[in-house]
Amino acid sequence: MKKIVVLLFSAFFILAVGSCKRKKYTEVVEVPLPSVAEKLTLGSPEDAKAEPGAFEITKLPFGYDALAPNIDAQTMEIHYSKQYVTFTNNLNKALVETESENIPIVDIFKKLDISNTDLKNNLGGYYNHTLYFDNLTPKGNGKPTDTLASSIDKDFGSFEDLKTQFKEAANKQFGSGWTWLVVDKTGKLQITSTQNQDNPLMPRAEVTGTPILALDLWEHAYYLNYQNNRKKYIDNFFNIINWKKVSEKYEEAINN
Repeated sequence: MKKIVVLLFSAFFILAVGSCKRKKYTEVVEVPLPSVAEKLTLGSPEDAKAEPGAFEITKLPFGYDALAPNIDAQTMEIHYSKQYVTFTNNLNKALVETESENIPIVDIFKKLDISNTDLKNNLGGYYNHTLYFDNLTPKGNGKPTDTLASSIDKDFGSFEDLKTQFKEAANKQFGSGWTWLVVDKTGKLQITSTQNQDNPLMPRAEVTGTPILALDLWEHAYYLNYQNNRKKYIDNFFNIINWKKVSEKYEEAINN
């Protein structure tokens, strides 16, 4: 009896091996497809609120989807209501019961101890994002006018030359950081870039001055839509700049 069982098992094994040699098997896993397409639910910029403190977030006068396709709605919502609000909250917490709690932010920069990385990062994160969001508009793609336009022609040659130099500086910035248009202490316009959340108001900045335009080069500002194509994001930034706001900041900078 045992011999019969062994013989039967051997025959089955030989047939199975032969079958495997003749036929390749492919594992198939069935994945159910969604029956209804999922829709992205957006909030409103009016719902984004920082905790009470020394500084508040700048208000967006348009919806999260207003800048598309230059900046997609989901990126705007996450960037504005999460990252920007977090920097604001962290800065306010860091200033509680300090001598800097009730002074203008530019004065905080003047006395900033750059070895205090927690304060430096949140101070820069708040200021930089405030300027960035404040200068965006769905009605962009225009040009500077009046005094700012004349100064751009004087300091760069033309508006097109400014755009070229600004884009070059942004594309050369390695890793996370910012590119700026600033008014230096002589009143001249300059372009510069900084790493991380640094800016031209901080001590030891390579180019010091008052920023009037900021481009966020952190991946969180563009990656959902542009992924690794940062150059296209930089090019499209000029479609959504509020040059009227930039001009106002320029006038304020040269008159202070």
